[in-house]
Amino acid sequence: QLQLVESGGGLVQPGGSLRLSCAASGFTLDYYVIGWFRQAPGKERERVSCISRSGGSTNYADSVKGRFTISRDNAKNTVYLQMNSLKAEDTAVYYCAAILRYACSNYVEWGIWGQGTQVTVSS
Repeated sequence: QLQLVESGGGLVQPGGSLRLSCAASGFTLDYYVIGWFRQAPGKERERVSCISRSGGSTNYADSVKGRFTISRDNAKNTVYLQMNSLKAEDTAVYYCAAILRYACSNYVEWGIWGQGTQVTVSS
């Protein structure tokens, strides 16, 4: 069974940091583009970041640019999202997703999704 499992979410104060992990089981991430998405209550899901198959290309939503960093460790079959200088508006459920492609693009359908991890930024 192909699965993505997110971890690392939690409650953090504004200005704090968290590192989310997205671990694959049942398949290797080497052949996949990975995206991080988030959805806050009452809002549409948005893509936060994406990393290419090789890891050589990344992109970010304007709202997180300069604060979040996506990376991948194919040897560990895991993708990370380092989140710094967190704000209350970053509060959401964060999901990772995989698609069998080379490069990031505005894909409509992503093949594999994780179950999500809650991030709450509050004092």
